[in-house]
Amino acid sequence: MFLVAVAAAMSTGAALGLLVDDALVLHNSNKLALRLRPCDVFARVAHVGQEVAQMEVELAQLLAETESPVAALDPRVEPRVYQQDGFAITLWTFYESSPDALSPLDYANALERLHVGMHTLDITTPHFTDRVEEAQQLVASRDLTPTLADADREYLSARLHTLRRTIGGWGAAEQLLHGEPHPGNVLSTNDGARFIDLETCCRGPVEFDLAHAPEDVSDLYPLADRELIRECRILVLAMVAAWRFDRNDEFPNGRQEGHDLLSALRSTSG
Repeated sequence: MFLVAVAAAMSTGAALGLLVDDALVLHNSNKLALRLRPCDVFARVAHVGQEVAQMEVELAQLLAETESPVAALDPRVEPRVYQQDGFAITLWTFYESSPDALSPLDYANALERLHVGMHTLDITTPHFTDRVEEAQQLVASRDLTPTLADADREYLSARLHTLRRTIGGWGAAEQLLHGEPHPGNVLSTNDGARFIDLETCCRGPVEFDLAHAPEDVSDLYPLADRELIRECRILVLAMVAAWRFDRNDEFPNGRQEGHDLLSALRSTSG
């Protein structure tokens, strides 16, 4: 299936008049990220029906109008979702990495600019609690998470329930968020920071986004509720732990990471 997905992306690019001789795999877990060469296109590939690619494309176009720091769709082709052989394919600008690492201050400033741009948009997205509910449903189903031990299942279910209720009832202002602006989803380019992977967008407090960033970044974000960030960090630990036990999860060494995350989660209980 992996080779079919790569071939579908290459064939799509070539059919659009791009010069495609090979594809370099940049990331392969639940979705596939490729660099098509020599045309230098960043291609995202997912099974049709297992993605929200159309929303991601629309959101990228809207954010570009606000000059938000997001990756741009490739300007050489029509900005839309392409389908081939059961895969949904989107084509993006490929950015060369800057030789300079992104500083915590630049990271924080870029995330604030992204939030400013997102605050102006009126687009339907899930609420962050919808994503929590998805994690809860995984944990509740032995069929979906067969390798999750009963004691861990009970513990993780209780933590997700409590954290969802606590953060949801915090009363913080809410807006459109990236959803997962962790270091893997921000590029350090010659044009500055660029956020990628917009399909995780949801509504909620900015502290939910900040919980995905390193602490030295969130500490520099102005006017954020530090206690709420802490609660959101614990929630993110619990959510990601649930995802790692999903029987369909393809994250490398995912089960071991799931156990590591559970251990980290338990260390926050005291």
